[in-house]
Amino acid sequence: MPTYQYACKECDHRFEAVQSFSDPSLTVCPQCSGTLRKVFSSVGVVFKGSGFYRTDSRDSAKSSTVATPAKTETKTETKSDTSSASSSSGTTKTTAAAS
Repeated sequence: MPTYQYACKECDHRFEAVQSFSDPSLTVCPQCSGTLRKVFSSVGVVFKGSGFYRTDSRDSAKSSTVATPAKTETKTETKSDTSSASSSSGTTKTTAAAS
């Protein structure tokens, strides 16, 4: 059964009452016979077990690829490119096309 918190509007007396869901709310203060109001506060919710975290619903292969950095491609120069760039004389060289 849930526990409800009440506060008196007139004398500010605060107390807790264990009530069923079907029980009517308390309206009379036990100390001064004034009117009561329910005190609402935030509820602490704890989710236990699997399936509640963002990583639980993911496929293990997808999550491992996201964590690894992307590979960068590097270009390699062929020997024919470097030999034609290094010659500074007036002769022309022909380079063979790579297939």
